[in-house]
Amino acid sequence: MTRKKQIIIPIVILVIGVLIMLGLSSMKKPPEEKPEVDNTPIVAVETVTVSPMTLLVDSYGIVKPKYETELVAQISGQIVELSPKFVRGGFVKKGQLLARIDPNDYKADLIEAEASIASAHAALEKERAQGRVAQEEWKRITDASPTELSLRKPQLAQELARVKAAQASVLRAKRNLERTEISAPYDAMIESRTIGLGSFVGTGTKVGKLLGTSIAEVRLPVADNQLQFLSEQGHNAQVKLKGTYSGKEVQWDAQIVRSEGVIDKNTRMSYLVAEINDPYLIGPSTSNDDKSPIRFGSYVKAEIVGIEIPQASLVPRYLVNEDKIAILDESLTLRYVSVGIVRQQGANVVISEGLENGDQLIVSALDYPIDGMKLALPGTELEKGTNDQEKDAQIASVKD
Repeated sequence: MTRKKQIIIPIVILVIGVLIMLGLSSMKKPPEEKPEVDNTPIVAVETVTVSPMTLLVDSYGIVKPKYETELVAQISGQIVELSPKFVRGGFVKKGQLLARIDPNDYKADLIEAEASIASAHAALEKERAQGRVAQEEWKRITDASPTELSLRKPQLAQELARVKAAQASVLRAKRNLERTEISAPYDAMIESRTIGLGSFVGTGTKVGKLLGTSIAEVRLPVADNQLQFLSEQGHNAQVKLKGTYSGKEVQWDAQIVRSEGVIDKNTRMSYLVAEINDPYLIGPSTSNDDKSPIRFGSYVKAEIVGIEIPQASLVPRYLVNEDKIAILDESLTLRYVSVGIVRQQGANVVISEGLENGDQLIVSALDYPIDGMKLALPGTELEKGTNDQEKDAQIASVKD
């Protein structure tokens, strides 16, 4: 009996242990399945637009008059008259009287010169008459050929010289009398005046300075490597000048008329010269209803209109790496394309080859970009998350 107990008790204990283990195993919950994590990088893109593009070359300069003149007295005398418009900032027309030097002495010189020429003409006529008399007397006396002296030809030549000298004196006196009037040589603005009413001026004394108002110029420095983007090196190119007038941003139209033809030894720049017609809007044919004058001395920025590229696009410079750009193709795959760069334009580059209209340009940074890697768009990821939520809801409804 004891022997049976020794055999049965261990068996019972073993069976009870197995049953307990099976019971505990049935009570353990299975591990929850973790949702699959999508590690596809999400990128932002921009659509490429390819269209005709006109290149612009930027420059700057100071507006100056094309013509400047220092007025200088050509005779001496006292200033007896000044024009009211002969003041700094005044506008004058061509031929307008600015100042008058006392003309009385020069009128007297003209009268004296005219008297001298009248006397010289009289002496010349007298000498001609005496020459004719001498020739007739010589014929009555002898048949021999007369000498130059006997016919008074040297005396006649002397009187002719005196007449010419008298004529020169008259011309000089008239010119000096005209110089008593200081007039504007062209339409101009007065920059300065250095004389006053009653002051005495001598020959060579500076009277004032004029700035021509018909045409203004701007010297525009252009780097040598930028000339390739201008048609015919910029000759006759249109220019847009931008500056301020009365605190407002204003734009003026100008045109390149010439190149200075040399490279400046200090700046290593080529200089193009742009002209603006009637900068102060005072011409007879100027309609200044919607325009503003461009003043001498103004600092302006310039955009020179250059060549036109049939198909081009503007892309941020940081997206270009070794003349390649990353785009997202239709299968949401990264693909590098080689591009043709025309020029750098600020923070962008102008691309003429390699991109097509509608290409998706990857503008966000990737840690390890590889050609051919799969990518995702923010909208696509959101749509996938929404579909997963709908699937979970459907499964829950089936369990219920």
